[in-house]
Amino acid sequence: MKKSILLSAVSLLAFSLLTGCGAGAAPTTNDNQSVANEVKETGEDTNTVETGKIIVGASTSPHAEILEEAKPLLKEKGYDLEIKEFSDYVIPNTSLEDGALDANYFQHQPYLDDFNANKGTHLVSVAAIHYEPLGIYAGKSSDLAAIAEEAKIGVPNDTTNEARALLLLETQGIIKLDPNAGLAATKKDIIENPHNVDIVEIEAAQLVRNLQEVDFAVINGNYALQGGLNVNDALAKEESDSVAAQTYANVLVVREGDEGREDVKALVEVLQSKDIADFIDEKYQGSVVSMSK
Repeated sequence: MKKSILLSAVSLLAFSLLTGCGAGAAPTTNDNQSVANEVKETGEDTNTVETGKIIVGASTSPHAEILEEAKPLLKEKGYDLEIKEFSDYVIPNTSLEDGALDANYFQHQPYLDDFNANKGTHLVSVAAIHYEPLGIYAGKSSDLAAIAEEAKIGVPNDTTNEARALLLLETQGIIKLDPNAGLAATKKDIIENPHNVDIVEIEAAQLVRNLQEVDFAVINGNYALQGGLNVNDALAKEESDSVAAQTYANVLVVREGDEGREDVKALVEVLQSKDIADFIDEKYQGSVVSMSK
């Protein structure tokens, strides 16, 4: 009888250990939604303000890389920084709105404004951190001055980034836009197209992958970096003294009402520090420009 009880106890202990290991296993998928679910579970179980942890969603490059550099600096201020990486422009905002993240760092103000208006979210910018010059990159063609008739030009398909791309093409004399379109311009707002170029709207994250399918592509700085492109090799780019540098600065974003949180203020101070500005200059060589300069 004692032997049976002992065997039962051992079996129960083994089952408990296996269950505990299973519950603690990390997800094996890189899918954005799985990451969002993981973050949400963490957010529900952890009071990030009380524990000194702040969870920030970010694009892989350069945002997550900059945040990694910020980790030890933020630690000195008493906060642990946990970074959750995303490869799209939607889930980082919905995860922040849902409370799964404390902040995110991947977007510029016009995109945030457009997202809030269309999705009904309540997210606000607390600081401009850096600027990524948008560039025109060679695909099947390499000379903007000798652009072919009906050349295909890839641009981001989201509203604000498409407008930004079209404005850059306009500065190169390739098209002319309706001046009333502003930051909401799409290819429908082209009023002059002397070369009859075909504007191909492509998801921003897919532009590098599709570069050889078009003559040229206008690509966001972070996706260019991830794809092994350098803005200094672009055929044309937004200049650092342009209006775009201010308009399209990448911002740290939180939920409305969280602007005054001490952990958020500490993160802003670190990201706008000289240490981070120097890191950005040295690592990205002009592909990313600190707004603290």
